[in-house]
Order: sequence, then C-alpha cells, then structure tokens
Amino acid sequence: MKKRYIINDRILAKEVRLIDDKGQQLGVVSIEKALEAASSRGLDLLLISETATPPVCKLVNYGQFMYHQKKKDKQSKKSAQVTKELKMSPKISEHDYQVRVNQGVKFLQKRNKLKLTIFFRGREIMHSELGYELANKYIEAVKEAGTPEGGPAKTGRSLTVMISPK
Repeated sequence: MKKRYIINDRILAKEVRLIDDKGQQLGVVSIEKALEAASSRGLDLLLISETATPPVCKLVNYGQFMYHQKKKDKQSKKSAQVTKELKMSPKISEHDYQVRVNQGVKFLQKRNKLKLTIFFRGREIMHSELGYELANKYIEAVKEAGTPEGGPAKTGRSLTVMISPK
C-alpha cells in the first residue's frame, strides 16, 4: 500500500513547525508564511508529522522526495529475508536428492531461509519414519550452510523443516 503525503494547500493546520530543505528548523509559523516560503524557493510544503503539536512540515522538492522514498522501499524489500521451499518425496532418487542438497546450500549461502517439505503419497504415510530419516539426512548434509529451527514437524500428509542460514 502506498503512503499518501499531504502537501501544500491540502495542509489544514493554522500553524506548523517548519523545517527547511537543509534540515534547519525555522520555528513555528503560520501556514500562509510556510506556503509563501515554499513557493519563494520553488519547493513544496510537505506534512511530515500531523500528530505533533503543532504539525511538522518540511520544504522539499516533492518529485525528488517521492523518488528517494521509492528507492528506500525497494531497498527494504531486498533486505527482507526470503523463504525458499524445496519439496521431495521419501522415495527420491540419489541424484535428485543431491540436486536438492546443492540447491538448498545455494539458497542458504544467499542468506535465504529454507523450508524443506517431504510429502507422502498414498500409503507412504504409513512409513513416515522414512520421511524423518530423509529430513535428518538432509539437515546433516546442509549443516555447514544452515541450522534447523527445531526438528521435523508432521502436518497432514507432509513433513516440514525450517532451516535458517548461519
């Protein structure tokens, strides 16, 4: 959801605490004087904090301000930890298992969390101990890159393990 900013004539307060474009406080002034100061410098008056008494406004170039906000939002999305999921069956072949191990190590080295899901089909659920063995074998294989957050947990027809990077 995009944050809406209140600028220029849409600010309803009678008095505001004004901060100029260099970060210097200009004190508490009437809204008319603040709008006049903004237009004389070719800038916009942006409401920063409407809950403060009096509300805080800043002189900014609105287009440039929005550009920097978008950049910050993108950067914060990048730094948020991503969870990657790997699925396998208890009857997985050795080569496919090795591929999953290599992928898991790669994900963990990129600082992503890993969710290992072992799903059971049909009567495989009767031998869930094979799933636990596979999960423990996988945890052992990727222990250099990550550590499990608790042990394997059975949910319905699948077994899941969360592994976080070291």
